[in-house]
Amino acid sequence: MPRRPTLCAAMAIAVLLGSPARANDSSAELRAGGLVFVQNEVVSMLKEDLSISMQEVKVRYLFRNTSDKDVETLVAFPMPDLAYSESPISIPLPDQDNFLDFHTMVDGKPVQTSIEQRVIAMGLDRTALLQELKIPLTPIWARTIEALDALPQDKKDHLLSIGLVRPDEYNAGKGLEIHLAPLEWTLKTTYFWKQVFPARKDIVIEHRYRPSVGESVGTLVGSTSKESFIVSQLRKMETDYCMDAAFKSAAAKRPREAGSDFPALSEARIAYILRTGANWYGPIGDFTLTIDKGAPDNLISFCATGVKKIGPTTFQVKARDFFPERDLDILILKPAPRPPQ
Repeated sequence: MPRRPTLCAAMAIAVLLGSPARANDSSAELRAGGLVFVQNEVVSMLKEDLSISMQEVKVRYLFRNTSDKDVETLVAFPMPDLAYSESPISIPLPDQDNFLDFHTMVDGKPVQTSIEQRVIAMGLDRTALLQELKIPLTPIWARTIEALDALPQDKKDHLLSIGLVRPDEYNAGKGLEIHLAPLEWTLKTTYFWKQVFPARKDIVIEHRYRPSVGESVGTLVGSTSKESFIVSQLRKMETDYCMDAAFKSAAAKRPREAGSDFPALSEARIAYILRTGANWYGPIGDFTLTIDKGAPDNLISFCATGVKKIGPTTFQVKARDFFPERDLDILILKPAPRPPQ
């Protein structure tokens, strides 16, 4: 059954004038976004091109500094927050700090970014404590659990007392095992760099990353069930993804196993924080959104006005003086893989 994402992220720019992010057959998606800008009256966003597929998110911004002075900015990309979870979460590169494979370019040249990582637990910054104990900051890594288990008992007791970890007891066939697992432990990772907007000139900033794609082996869309829970979940999905009658009818017509209430379709879900663009001074002059559903036989639904199909798998939205009012949630239904004979 569909699961809503619980983690979020956005991309941020702080402008400095002249100064230095259910069931075992599913995985949840992380929410990521684009650039967020502190209001700035002299640098205009002339154009934004946003392309989203299940393999990559690409954003291209065209800016113009309308003033007679260079504007220096601190550009930052906060990754989605990471917290320990026993449920599957879709993470493209789970063993790396740059777990979304984020890259950026300015005027076609790669940008060298710096990284800052902080662990927040119970509202307090516990980064220095973990570094002192030589514990990796990423709560989902197996080596983090191993490092916690290797601590002296007095250090374990201290981490337990401040709510940073919890006992994790289970039997994996070797008898009862007791480990420590991160509890109130959220990792915040930010990539950042300084950028100069030259006076009276245009500049292009591009970034790309691999999206966190939530997946389910089945879907409720197209179900003939009248069960109240399923009906209520479908109503929520209609709101989240703006599923119209044509989309639901197409899903309902897909093949299903004999006696099943559900079509043989699997879900892919992508969440993008679009409202970050509303932080910019004024609307986006020229906005283009292009979404690729992956295969001609896939079905897609998302909330947008003026959607046009421009290719066998691609859909596009264009807008002038665009001011985003809601985030973007994309639902793609794919023919479910046939079980081996």
